[in-house]
Amino acid sequence: MLARRLQPMASQARRLYVELMFQVMGNALQAISEIDDDVQNEARALPEGFLFEMMVMPHGASLVIEHLGNGRFRYHGSEAPRPVNLSIQFKHIAHAFLVLSFQEKTSVAFANDRMLVDGDIGYAVRMTRILNRLEAFILPRLLARRAVKEYPRNLHLPEKLLNATRIYLKVASQFFDTVRA
Repeated sequence: MLARRLQPMASQARRLYVELMFQVMGNALQAISEIDDDVQNEARALPEGFLFEMMVMPHGASLVIEHLGNGRFRYHGSEAPRPVNLSIQFKHIAHAFLVLSFQEKTSVAFANDRMLVDGDIGYAVRMTRILNRLEAFILPRLLARRAVKEYPRNLHLPEKLLNATRIYLKVASQFFDTVRA
């Protein structure tokens, strides 16, 4: 009986968590593209104006990122200014929650048919590598190993701490700017 009463609250909490994580990820993707050479090099292969979306089907939470050129991203929030080039879609909010709470790796979720890719699979792999690099920086190593397929071997603690601090400061400043506006 109690479980039935708590289920709607748990579902609401999952939805809010996924929405918050998409906001953090979107701002963090913009930030890491400004400071990390590896991410910039990876992103340079994307066409200028390329729009990437990650969302929960059918009309759930989402994040939209645009490649501005030269390896830089701009976070657009949840609304795309035009049709997206690549969309990675979670089939259910529970699937998104598993990935975004680091209980399941993105690669495992895809293998378990919890996600769809609409667009060029090569670009999807590239964006996944960028997301993995971001997670390796901003998450504690123990958590990052659960989140990414392979933790970067050459990522040493001083670089990780410096870049994570820079990313979090940029994300905090972007949230502050949004609240002020």
